[in-house]
Amino acid sequence: MTTDQLHPDPVPDPAPHPAPAAAVRPDALPVPHEPRPGGGEGWFFLSEALRTFRLTGAVAPSGADLVNALVVPAASRPDRPISVLEVGAGTGAVTRRLARVLRAGDRLHAVESNPRFVQRLRTDPELARRGPELGLRVSECRVQDLPESRAAESGAGPDDGSGRYDVIVSGLPFTNFEPVEVQRVLDLYLRLLVPGGELTYFSYLGTSAARLLTSGPRRGARHRAVVRLLRRFEREYGLGSRTAWRNVPPARAYLLRAPGGHRHAAAGGGASAGGAPGAAR
Repeated sequence: MTTDQLHPDPVPDPAPHPAPAAAVRPDALPVPHEPRPGGGEGWFFLSEALRTFRLTGAVAPSGADLVNALVVPAASRPDRPISVLEVGAGTGAVTRRLARVLRAGDRLHAVESNPRFVQRLRTDPELARRGPELGLRVSECRVQDLPESRAAESGAGPDDGSGRYDVIVSGLPFTNFEPVEVQRVLDLYLRLLVPGGELTYFSYLGTSAARLLTSGPRRGARHRAVVRLLRRFEREYGLGSRTAWRNVPPARAYLLRAPGGHRHAAAGGGASAGGAPGAAR
């Protein structure tokens, strides 16, 4: 990741919200031409979202703009094999994009706790075609329950970096969880990343106001506590953000870097993502 991939968000016309000061450039990659979520996949995703909204946290698969922003670290990469972990893979919108971006010899590990989504991932023809080249692994569990996660949390992981990841792409709906759960997952991400490894995650815009209108005081307080926790994390580790206005609903993707190392090190550092206003999933 370099500083030329951080720039102010383009503001649509008309602009309902101010653009953040720094952004992850979507044109770091060619934008894939993908069909809009719909048909079988869109309805399947929606049915699962209605059934398990706390864990799914969305009503449609991520759109192409958001997907493109989330996979930037996997494409802006060193000239060596890399290892990528995707958490909350859903029906595979990001997973398929990663499979196109990554090269033979890279490693891709997709984690999803919903068994119906896992079945979809394991029977996806594009992933089946590219999987052997990427050592694709699909795990049906929470990220906390992975063997490498348990080793990292216990401090028993290897010192040579094996079992760690260069890039983590997270699709977890953080504001649906308790603050202690979110803190545990964020700490775990830092332990699972190699020094200087990069993390992306996203949040939907405008949900803070929606929660105030539709949730009770306890849920509203929990939501605000999680948002504060995420903003602190972004101030400490953030490189920038990009808003995907055409996503349904609009969303903001954040790019962060683990301490240490020199992977994608930018001359003079990067812009902080912590100041981006109004993003809460």
